[in-house]
Amino acid sequence: MTARHLLKRAVSLLVTLLVASVGIFGLLRLVPGSTAAAVAGPDATPAQIAAIDAALGLNRPLPIQYWTWLHGVLTGHLQHSYILNQPIGRLIGHGLGATVELTLSAAVIAVVLGLGIGVLAVTSRSRAVRTAANTVTTLALAVPPYASGTALIAVFAVAFPILPSGGHASLAQDPGIAVQYLVLPALCLALPVAAVLARFLADGLDKALGEDYIRTASSLGVRRRRVIVRHAMPNALAPLITVAGVQLGNLLAGSAIVEALFAWPGLGQLLIQSIISHDLLIVQNLLLFAVTVFVALQLLSDVARTWLDPRIALGAAS
Repeated sequence: MTARHLLKRAVSLLVTLLVASVGIFGLLRLVPGSTAAAVAGPDATPAQIAAIDAALGLNRPLPIQYWTWLHGVLTGHLQHSYILNQPIGRLIGHGLGATVELTLSAAVIAVVLGLGIGVLAVTSRSRAVRTAANTVTTLALAVPPYASGTALIAVFAVAFPILPSGGHASLAQDPGIAVQYLVLPALCLALPVAAVLARFLADGLDKALGEDYIRTASSLGVRRRRVIVRHAMPNALAPLITVAGVQLGNLLAGSAIVEALFAWPGLGQLLIQSIISHDLLIVQNLLLFAVTVFVALQLLSDVARTWLDPRIALGAAS
């Protein structure tokens, strides 16, 4: 990827973030209910609610509220939670480690499962194995995370109690216990992403194995494993990189449901609690953070795809 193309992509992504910030701020202001009323409690008088509105700055014009929030984001001053009355940066910092731990674990599982199942679905000589691989990906795509998570808890925490149904432990303090808490939520979060990666990889491999140069290599006696690893896989992986970037971003989006289901103390659970309590300042910061991560992954996937297939850079430059 040329420096010029990279700069154009970065500017485009910054514009995307700006538009997203406006959309997040505007849409959250359409949510029914009053933050001041949630802070004041059910027995508050209109005068008390108005005083809280003024104290929190919620009675100021919306453009001023938006600029105050955006300026705080750009300068790293994320203000205080309306409901919890704690610095939002501290709240996000407390949950970020658990969410990163969960999403990275899920990403590793998704990549390993996706690549393994995708390769088996195309290259296995056994029809039963290919059928099983396709069936697994279909089920993983069709079953939503809350259903697959419930099934995992029912099987591995209730019927066969070998893993805890929820909770969290520190990897640094007790790795063995921490891994036990991590397995089920990470697997639940990884399954649909693994299925998507497997489907795209299988499609790419199928097309690559049908190319003339692959047939020529096979006819010359090159071993099938070498043909797949050295020639077919690189061509199949290049378009998969962009899909992987999108899907890894989706891990962060899907973590909210999984964290709530498995009582995982991360950003997803903080987001749900903030929505319920009408703490909009936390919600809009978390949503903008999620969009930023998604956009950053897109840029990284573009760079990685160009590295795997330099023809993309040449096409962009022309």
